[in-house]
Amino acid sequence: MKPQVLVVDDDQSVLYTVRRILEKAKLNVETADSGKACVQKIQDGFTGLVLMDILMPEMDGWDTIRILVEKKLIDRIIICMLTGKDEPGEKMAELKEYVLDYLTKPFQPVKLVEVVKTYLSYLDSPDSSVMNRH
Repeated sequence: MKPQVLVVDDDQSVLYTVRRILEKAKLNVETADSGKACVQKIQDGFTGLVLMDILMPEMDGWDTIRILVEKKLIDRIIICMLTGKDEPGEKMAELKEYVLDYLTKPFQPVKLVEVVKTYLSYLDSPDSSVMNRH
């Protein structure tokens, strides 16, 4: 199965825009409008790159990552935070190891596609250390 991209954001315009940009680049894209929906998709078998917003109501990006770690679902995915914020504070230091990168909004579409394709290539690599964190 081809690696996929899961875009997780509570802002429908961000979901729509990122999906269109990545689909134009011939990438397989799914969306989730909440952390809960993200966890469910991964439990249902999603593997690939997760572009996750940090600031979401109810369950933010960090809470979502914490649940993925607790449920032992983290090894099936690569996480990049797609956010308007910079890197996390010390409060979330223990979860930073599960995040490959931080892509700051607003982003250039060409740069987004370039970064996503680079990270998807990690999934194609048989000896990817990113996928073998633990």
